[in-house]
Amino acid sequence: MNYQVPAQTTIGHIHLKVSDLDKALSFYHELLGFQITQRYGAQAVFLSAGGYHHHIGLNTWQSKGGGPAPRNTAGLYHTAILYPTRKDLAKILQRLIDARYPISGAADHGVSEAIYLDDPDGNGVELYWDKPKSDWPLDASGNLQMVTEALDIADLLAEINR
Repeated sequence: MNYQVPAQTTIGHIHLKVSDLDKALSFYHELLGFQITQRYGAQAVFLSAGGYHHHIGLNTWQSKGGGPAPRNTAGLYHTAILYPTRKDLAKILQRLIDARYPISGAADHGVSEAIYLDDPDGNGVELYWDKPKSDWPLDASGNLQMVTEALDIADLLAEINR
């Protein structure tokens, strides 16, 4: 049987084990701006964009005080947070710059523009926006041809004032 997931399917949320809930909240809530929708005592919290029940779950049930997951083993590579517009991505980039939060990379993938960083537990985070589908790069046969090229940071930041 050749089953395909329905085209309208989306990824609903990510739930992360963190070592320190307050440090994780300073990143996801205070810096990135996700709203707290529910707390589970001092051990877990759900966060949301726009009032959804939760896009991000954070817990210390098995990880309180622990170190980051080793980079050279299987596990989460990064969480990708999709912003609705290029201007929204520019605004969060400016916020990271103003906070002097370390950014590990930035790329133009042809289909999207992305900023890369790590949360306080070393979990990779991608902040990105998708370009209009009509602008996605295709080869002569119509196959998607994603790339990894340098992101024009100055042009992205100029989007704030456009």
